[in-house]
Amino acid sequence: MAVETEKQRWQRNFADLLQELRVAQTGVQILFAFLLTLPFSNGFPRATEFQKDTYVVALLAAAAATALIISPVAFHRALFRQGRKPELVRYAHSMATGGLAFMLIAMVSSVLLITDFILPRPVAFVLSGLTGLWFLTFWAALPFMRRNWTEGEDDDDEDELPDRDYLPRS
Repeated sequence: MAVETEKQRWQRNFADLLQELRVAQTGVQILFAFLLTLPFSNGFPRATEFQKDTYVVALLAAAAATALIISPVAFHRALFRQGRKPELVRYAHSMATGGLAFMLIAMVSSVLLITDFILPRPVAFVLSGLTGLWFLTFWAALPFMRRNWTEGEDDDDEDELPDRDYLPRS
């Protein structure tokens, strides 16, 4: 197997990150579009003040997630052909992480908004809390626990390369 140069590693890390962002970007854009149309639906005038406040939180969180998840593209345009791929990868990693955090807020507050509209408020809080835990399990807890699993698994060879992460280990 050929050894990957540092430049190739940064390029691969950036390509991997962009592919991940494409998935997240589609989801957050669909949610954002839904939230943008919601006030114009027939049932929205019946929403309580709490539901309208929850809607604003969901809308602003979706907007923030959209901005953060798309920002690596703008950053790449600004740094194009300047040989600053390590800086770009570090920035994109931070923006993707922040975007996912805002996406979590948008998803949970959207669930709260809809469940509060159709169910009793205590049930809506429980379901929204469970939704938040569900997302945190798959977006944070399992990946964090998986970071140290290496024994007895046949992962791709690329995981065996040193400093595989988007951020170099110190």
